[in-house]
Amino acid sequence: MTQTSSPATLSVWFSAARPKTLPLALTSIVTASALAYSEGAFSLPVALLALLTATLLQILSNLANDYGDAEKGTDNENRVGPMRAVQSGAVSLATMRKAIAINVLLTIASGLALVTYSLDSLHNVIVFCGLGILAIGAAIAYTMGSKPYGYVGLGDVSVFTFFGLLGVLGTYFLHTGTLSMMTILPAIGCGLLSVAVLNVNNMRDIENDAECGKRTVAVRLGLEGAKRYHYLLVISGIASLMVTNLVLATPVWLLTAWFIALVVTRGHLRVVQQAKQAHELAPQLPQMVKCALVSNLVFVLLTIFTLFVS
Repeated sequence: MTQTSSPATLSVWFSAARPKTLPLALTSIVTASALAYSEGAFSLPVALLALLTATLLQILSNLANDYGDAEKGTDNENRVGPMRAVQSGAVSLATMRKAIAINVLLTIASGLALVTYSLDSLHNVIVFCGLGILAIGAAIAYTMGSKPYGYVGLGDVSVFTFFGLLGVLGTYFLHTGTLSMMTILPAIGCGLLSVAVLNVNNMRDIENDAECGKRTVAVRLGLEGAKRYHYLLVISGIASLMVTNLVLATPVWLLTAWFIALVVTRGHLRVVQQAKQAHELAPQLPQMVKCALVSNLVFVLLTIFTLFVS
């Protein structure tokens, strides 16, 4: 890794934010907002502030991952994925620390605006501020620090929790002021599809991660086991969303829209199944993001359309 003293260009920071992963941060917010809309409790300011906060958290996680993996030597010449900012020398560790600190401040500001606008109860404000602190801590501690939890295989749990359960349930509560059993399955679906994106990334890097002592779930399962785990994540995630549409009494003719998501997903799973080497999965990270995004959009559109045809 080569350090640089020259300022990084805007394109370097844009790449460091990993824009291809950002739609993933939005799916739980959009899903919860659609459910709130179906209950007549949708708030545009809440949705926009939640989208901004989630995006900042995703960028924070990406920057912290860039820093942590570079510092620990996991981002090296043997890594399969695209060259990262610190790894390439375009951004120094010190500069990346400053960028992370700025991102934390922006996330806090956005989160505070969200909860103070959405909530009237001081108790609820305190609870959501606590959840926000946990989310920021989780984004940073994934690969940074002396004991990063991503290096012992707990990244999947964190992604499922923050991009699934808390993302959907929390956003729905901010819209409506209540919790609903109807949000459980969509929250699980969003979480599982988000974990599937992480799993593709970890399958791609499985060999280098193993050599560097990064014991992700993919490393622990081995490539073939990680592929089976991936099928389970994707199929269960989509099924959770589809079942929710059935419970919401979506007309059968509208449910045919799920065919689009299933076709996109089938192509991705076929490539994963046929892959013999980890490096063959490198192009599948954006494809899995696409699968998750299309599946959530189908769910959202069907949830909204059901209101007008029922």
